[in-house]
Amino acid sequence: MTQIIDRPAAQGDSPEPWEPILTPVGLPAPPAQAGLPAPPAATELTMVAAINQALHDAMAADDHVLVFGEDVATLGGVFRVTEGLAETFGAERCFDTPLAESAIIGVAIGLAIRGFSPVPEIQFDGFSYPAFDQIVSHLAKYRMRTHGDINMPVTVRIPSFGGIGAVEHHSESTESYWLHTAGLKVVVPATPSDAYWLLRYAISSADPVIFLEPKRRYWARELVDTSAPAPPIGRAMVRRNGTDVTVITYGGLVPTALNAADLAAERGWSLEVVDLRSLNPLDFDTVAASVQRTGRAVVMHEGPRTLGFGAELAARISEECFYDLEAPVLRATGFDTPYPPARLEKVWLPGVDRLLDCVERAMVQP
Repeated sequence: MTQIIDRPAAQGDSPEPWEPILTPVGLPAPPAQAGLPAPPAATELTMVAAINQALHDAMAADDHVLVFGEDVATLGGVFRVTEGLAETFGAERCFDTPLAESAIIGVAIGLAIRGFSPVPEIQFDGFSYPAFDQIVSHLAKYRMRTHGDINMPVTVRIPSFGGIGAVEHHSESTESYWLHTAGLKVVVPATPSDAYWLLRYAISSADPVIFLEPKRRYWARELVDTSAPAPPIGRAMVRRNGTDVTVITYGGLVPTALNAADLAAERGWSLEVVDLRSLNPLDFDTVAASVQRTGRAVVMHEGPRTLGFGAELAARISEECFYDLEAPVLRATGFDTPYPPARLEKVWLPGVDRLLDCVERAMVQP
């Protein structure tokens, strides 16, 4: 059994209290590029293009940032997220790997120990399970294991969740596994702007970050301002104000919640939509403040109901906001079955109808 013991001061300990293992992050200043025109303040980008731009900007700002994974260099990734990076930064900084997810994460850990900031890609959500041991046993624990002496600035990009009619192992909701593993940050963008900024923050973090990209949002477009930082990791955003029910969700289901809010308004119900953005660290203050305003809460996520992230949120809301609640906290989720074939996907995934059913149940509580 390995035991952590006190080390002599000569090995780097100080009498000062240690900083939290999950530390806040800031962005490095971009490198000076004399003579080049300033980029436009905002450009319309898809989420794919926003992530590509974030990777490009992070690699340009820091020579220690490396991008690698299956087909990320020559092909530019299955979804072309990494297109052009190998040509711009060379084969030593953006390179293809064998089809070996455990090795990909193991290499990332070794590179981080040597001072690099690796950004490995796991090609699809269901392919992350072979890397589970490396992520849980080593990536998540290295900073704690070394008393914070060795940072682990690894950002694991994983195209995630369903909604694109994919085959088995290509539409998994893996967030609960990572959230149950202390030492990992877990973020899920819902918009191109958040995809850009959350990825920049993640790459700049000294902690390992699991960056779950909702595939169904890859082709969503919006203006992205790469000069005006968005709220950091650990901050939720209220996407729509309301007074009757708080809907808490993230990733690809944020537009679903907003559509449901439009339909609910026709029935006289006012929904407040909270986009979590960051699942760990969780901005529970924003969640609690919203629930205190509305008195009702529905949590929505794609994964199965049992032990999904909605269960943790429902428990915490019930514990900490009990006297503010007018109704039980409800969950609109996927079913407790394996992810179905593509032709049944729309039946399996939680949608507007499943969410509005929960809203109605919350509203009619005596």
